[in-house]
Amino acid sequence: MTDECFGHPRLAAVYDPLDPDRSDLDAYVRLVEEFGARRVLDIGCGTGVFALQLADRGIEVVGVDPARASLDVARGKPGGDRVRWIHGDATALPPLRVDLATMTANVAQAIVDPAAWRQTLRKAHEALRPGGRLVFETRDPARRAWDEWNRESSHRVTEVPGVGAVESWVELLDVSRPLVTFRWTYVFAADGQVLTSDSTLRFRERDEVERELATCGFVTEDVRDAPDRPGREFVFVARRP
Repeated sequence: MTDECFGHPRLAAVYDPLDPDRSDLDAYVRLVEEFGARRVLDIGCGTGVFALQLADRGIEVVGVDPARASLDVARGKPGGDRVRWIHGDATALPPLRVDLATMTANVAQAIVDPAAWRQTLRKAHEALRPGGRLVFETRDPARRAWDEWNRESSHRVTEVPGVGAVESWVELLDVSRPLVTFRWTYVFAADGQVLTSDSTLRFRERDEVERELATCGFVTEDVRDAPDRPGREFVFVARRP
């Protein structure tokens, strides 16, 4: 199931304007440079912000995502024809041989089913060349990020060009560790339409992730801090031997 904020055409169209600060991707761009990656697989590419940043730098990019509406947005952006877009999850990937596979932002945590998570790791492993790396982030459960997911701290009104004002906020629905469920609400001032999107994230402990990586054939090279959220996330760098 694709969350409505990615899968609903109207919400996918305003996703970027409602979340314009993607400085979190700067660290991933630096990792591409650090590892000298020329071919990158972006798992859960969404509206293609990261994939297109890499394509602009001459990197060969494959972006895969289960939300067709988000992929439609990605394809329609300038330079969209320079990326190979694939509709589906990691199991839909054709044979590939890439230097680096990434899951930015919430992608890793959004794969909540343990079997689907292991399958994603295995498919990333298959897509990597020997010595290639998988990089992804996941929030440290001890920091209880969900305590900040409430209307008071998230409510805003954004003026979206060609759309008008969009009011949005998030509310916490349930905490059943390791799963946390929340709801975004969107109100379009132009016609009063109200849309909601429920999401569930899995908060994995560091040792759990390291065990899963090892089970799927990876060597954990490093666990780093997220520059944009210091002390709040684990950034895993795993290598295919």
